[in-house]
Amino acid sequence: MRGIAIREQLTNEWEKRGVKEEKEYAILTAEIAEATFGLKPSDHKKLKGLQRQNLRDHMTHLELIFTMLGEASTTEIAVQKDAQGFRQNKKAAKEGGEIAGDARHALEQKSGRKVVSKSNFLEVNAVEMELLPEK
Repeated sequence: MRGIAIREQLTNEWEKRGVKEEKEYAILTAEIAEATFGLKPSDHKKLKGLQRQNLRDHMTHLELIFTMLGEASTTEIAVQKDAQGFRQNKKAAKEGGEIAGDARHALEQKSGRKVVSKSNFLEVNAVEMELLPEK
């Protein structure tokens, strides 16, 4: 629920700041994701074996947390720097994603384990709840 609220707050800010087209939202979202995870959302979906499904629904807890950090950081930067228009918001998106990316790198270094994974949250939980047969 909080992830949805953070995303909505970000898109509301973008709208207030002159980002109007669906294509621009997709580019800004990809900018955050690439700076956070080192890959585009389309590549992240491929890694998880997704086609038309919503990537967020299939993220692990950590992937979702770092997505939220990148989006919340982007919102804060856009507001504090009064980013206007697509270009300035793209810069804020990259900076917000870098904050989450730096945090991800720090966790990976300390834990010795990558955050981005093939693991599919919905499939794992469905198997645990005996809704899907194990593969």
